[in-house]
Formats: sequence, structure tokens, C-alpha cells
Amino acid sequence: MRILLVEDNLRLSTFVRRGLENEDFIVDGVGTLCDAEAAIETAPYDAVVLDLGLPDGDGLDLLKNLRAAGNSVPVLVLTARDDVDDRVRGLNAGADDYMLKPFAVEELTARLRALLRRPDGALGLSLTAGNITFDTTAREVRVGNQRIKISRREMGVLEQLMRRAGRVVPKDILESKLYGFDEDVSSNSLEANISRLRKRLIQVNASVSIHTLRGVGYLLSDGNDG
Repeated sequence: MRILLVEDNLRLSTFVRRGLENEDFIVDGVGTLCDAEAAIETAPYDAVVLDLGLPDGDGLDLLKNLRAAGNSVPVLVLTARDDVDDRVRGLNAGADDYMLKPFAVEELTARLRALLRRPDGALGLSLTAGNITFDTTAREVRVGNQRIKISRREMGVLEQLMRRAGRVVPKDILESKLYGFDEDVSSNSLEANISRLRKRLIQVNASVSIHTLRGVGYLLSDGNDG
């Protein structure tokens, strides 16, 4: 899951980012409204964590603009403003949740996962394709009754392919879900992860396989001739 973190306090932003990344989120961090708007126009986010007191304006303005444009991405407001009126304004502006500083990153993670489990959210409790099941909340993959261990990045690839099983997933869509803006990504990073995941699925006798459509993308479907 790819998250946009809008927070101008570098120390806090780094702390939150590391905590979320440890829970398998991909996180892009920005510190201004201008950068947040540019990021939202560039990448597909599953949720936004939004501070309100930003150097170039009020985070509520960004929230109002998102909702006015019909963008329903879940937004969790993270702020030191603790008055009831402030919370009401945030929720009325379109926030999906509201957390006060200071906070525990564990609670922030839990609240994000709860938002993403809502109807039409990015997290479903379980994905199934052939004999593979993927618990997106526990981040656990099983083939039949056997739990398999795969890297965080390979798990991200598998999740995106399972969400679109039987359909081609374009390469650029996969990359946008797996890599943040400032990650050092080589030209063949995605292909390398696909290759490792494909071999792993064969090793554990998965009933589905990953097919490569050159110049187009990847497809998860029945059969073992990936």
C-alpha cells in the first residue's frame, strides 16, 4: 500500500515513515501543500496522512480541494490542534479519521489499516487466486495450508497481481504501487522481483503462475507456463 505523508517536521516525518515502512507500507514524504498537490497528481495513493499546520498553508485546504475534485482517497488528519471545533472542522472537510499529536505509530498503523479495510478500500481481509490465499491485514501468504515466506517487495507484487487476477497489470502500475519517489530503483528491479516470485510459486506448487506480456505487463492466471 502506498501512503502519502504530509508533515513538515522532518524528525517526526522520519519517525512515522520508518514505522509505516516496517509495516510494509510504501511511503512518500512531503512537507508542503505544494509538494503534496504535485505528489497526488503524479502517483496513485491508497491513503494520505495529513498534518494541518504546513509552511505554505492549512492542510484543510488540501483536503477540501481533494473532496471538491471528487477524490475519495482516505485521509487521516494528524495534528496538534486538540479543540473539539478543530476536530469537527476536519471531519466536516472530508477527513476519514483524526489523530492528535503526540501519538503512537502503532495506533496510526492500526487506524490506517482500518480505513483501508472499509468498503472499496485498498485492503480486503483476504485475497484468493487458485490455491493461494493472502491475508492482507496479517501480511501472510499461504499455498494450500502451507505458509510461505517471501520478501516484502515480492509480497507487494503478488498482492497487486492477485487483486487483478486474470487481467494484465501494466508495468508502470506495478511500479507506482511498489516504489516511492526517492527510492533508488534500477531499470530491472521489477523484473528481478517478478522472477524471484515466479520461481517461489513454482517451488511451492502454486496452481497459478505469472505470465509476462512483453512491453505490456504481467498476468496472474491458471497454469504453470509463466
